Amino acid sequence: MSDFLPLFRNPHLATIAGNFWSRPKVDERWARKEVFYETEPGVKVLVHEQQPDSDARGEFVLVHGLEGSSEAGYAQSMAWAALSNGFAVHRFHLRSCGGTDELAPTAYHAGQTCDLLAFLKTRRSPVFLVGFSLGGNVALKLAGELEQEGSKLIRAVCSVSTPIDLAACAQALARPENFIYERRFLTRMKERIRRRHLRFPEVYSLEYLPRVKTIIDFDEFYTSKLFGFGTAANYFKTQSANGFLGSIRVPGLLITAQDDPLVPFEVYKLDALRRNSFLCLIAPEHGGHLGFLSRHRPRFWVDATVLKWIGELCTL
Repeated sequence: MSDFLPLFRNPHLATIAGNFWSRPKVDERWARKEVFYETEPGVKVLVHEQQPDSDARGEFVLVHGLEGSSEAGYAQSMAWAALSNGFAVHRFHLRSCGGTDELAPTAYHAGQTCDLLAFLKTRRSPVFLVGFSLGGNVALKLAGELEQEGSKLIRAVCSVSTPIDLAACAQALARPENFIYERRFLTRMKERIRRRHLRFPEVYSLEYLPRVKTIIDFDEFYTSKLFGFGTAANYFKTQSANGFLGSIRVPGLLITAQDDPLVPFEVYKLDALRRNSFLCLIAPEHGGHLGFLSRHRPRFWVDATVLKWIGELCTL
């Protein structure tokens, strides 16, 4: 893989610039189709689907991050890269995301793999699964849960800037220097609770919102209770992808920056990651969180790296 030469060495600047950097207009170049899949009774998820100009050489499934959607810049540029290289693309929305609050009585969490699994079972052949940030945790965890059966649904799995240790990453978010990120996430998460309270007041209470000051608070008062984990600590422990990496039996590429302000690089120093021959870790010194803007073209280094890695798999 080509070395990453960062446009920005400051991790916060890299993170913020990566979020706001202009991306290619993939939905203007390739027609986008909205498809709703029922993943269990009473639950539907939205998938944005696009086909390349000729017969597809394979399928990409992209999974967005916390409070994100298929409109995220990283998803749009990866979709452009995949379509340009002849792959069909499915931008998968986690439960209730992408403006689909009304399609499920419950929302999503960082380890909720059931919807993604149900969608993958609708595909005719194994897909290339790419998850970003929290979506990467979902993708890696699912690949690990499937173990040997994973190859029936997943040709390869890639993760980018993924919080594989949810507890450590929640603690990192609570650091003073990360206040801007945590406040942005919490604003959106609290608003989600308010919206869902209007539709499902018997499930979503507003009682605890004034006590929620951090992501850990939110997961203690809401996520852990709504999904039956009991406590935030138990939610973090049971739903983190780091506990499933050793069981992955499909090729896996994990990309993370050593200076990621939200994902401490220490969480990637795992025996399971080193010992599992199916997995490859690429960890540039710089890049921030979902940043990775290159000093030279191609500007979006992650997209080029993932496409090159998958292209090599396709030739095997």
